[in-house]
Amino acid sequence: MTNGNGTPPEDAPPPQLNVLAQYTKDLSFENPNAPASLGQQQQQPSINIQINVAANAIAENDFEVVLSVEGKAENSGTVLFSFELAYAGIFKIQNVAQENLHPMVMIECPRLLFPFAREIIATAVRDGGFPPLMLDPVDFVGLYRQNMARQAEQQQVGKPS
Repeated sequence: MTNGNGTPPEDAPPPQLNVLAQYTKDLSFENPNAPASLGQQQQQPSINIQINVAANAIAENDFEVVLSVEGKAENSGTVLFSFELAYAGIFKIQNVAQENLHPMVMIECPRLLFPFAREIIATAVRDGGFPPLMLDPVDFVGLYRQNMARQAEQQQVGKPS
């Protein structure tokens, strides 16, 4: 609720975002060509990363948010390693306007999860015999906008003319 000029009323409680739990839902690391893949490489491997965010309400103000990160390193068509991580958190969100709830769940929650997922991936890659893979920071606002545009486009395609 706003007071007409976009600002919340002065007596409104402040928005709250609390992390109730964080956990690894799924983790897979594969080193399919070991020990050959562990030797000196002639060139830098190409590394492809996919990041997705999913969320579902589990109570009135509680949401499970899952940050999924998949990656693969290849060199000359040979897979050096691949990984999949589903890292999740339970978040309690209160006193947030309904129109701001979806962006908060899909942007702020994964932003809080990302550093932990990044560390898990770096450790798994290192434990697999490679230098730790330090993922670059993710623009979750851009990812959110991209996903919203894709959904809008799919809705337009699905409408009859």
